[in-house]
Amino acid sequence: MKRLTGALAALMIVAATGSAVAQGGRFFDPATKSWVEYGPGLYNSGKSPIERQMVRYDGPHKPGTIIVDTTERRLYHIREGGKAMKYGVGVGLEGMQWSGTHRITRKAEWPGWTPPPQMRARERAKGRILPVHMEGGPNNPLGARALYIGSTLYRIHGTNQPWTIGTAVSSGCIRLANDDVTHLYENVDVGATVIVKR
Repeated sequence: MKRLTGALAALMIVAATGSAVAQGGRFFDPATKSWVEYGPGLYNSGKSPIERQMVRYDGPHKPGTIIVDTTERRLYHIREGGKAMKYGVGVGLEGMQWSGTHRITRKAEWPGWTPPPQMRARERAKGRILPVHMEGGPNNPLGARALYIGSTLYRIHGTNQPWTIGTAVSSGCIRLANDDVTHLYENVDVGATVIVKR
């Protein structure tokens, strides 16, 4: 019964997030202006199809700041010494993207998921029933870690669908592959500034 429940939950999550991709395929990466290929091995790997990398940074923001560029579909975590760690991210669907400056107010490992009423109503209208609450774990759409953004409903979080990194797929949250969100989580403090730009 547990196995069936897990499989059913995974199917519900795929339906809820609107991802049409299952296993294998490719997506267009607007940052590199190229097609990124990924295979079935990515399905449960927790790894991103876009490798994180340390890059130069000479902008005005201080170390510790998180900058999300939703057009580029990249997250930059500013580091000391004129550097930033750059991660590939999944962003909000057209019409669900947002921008603003907030702070990280909370961090959680393997967070539970409570879909907001608006999301549940939106999905119900499409014939998809979301759970009122789902405990944290490998089938949870928030993935391995979550960074809560101010008093908003948005999170920077992991995902159980790593093939969606680099695409516009969420309801406004910023998603990273579990491997990347764990790396980011270990290097971010509560109180860090988050700047989301379009």
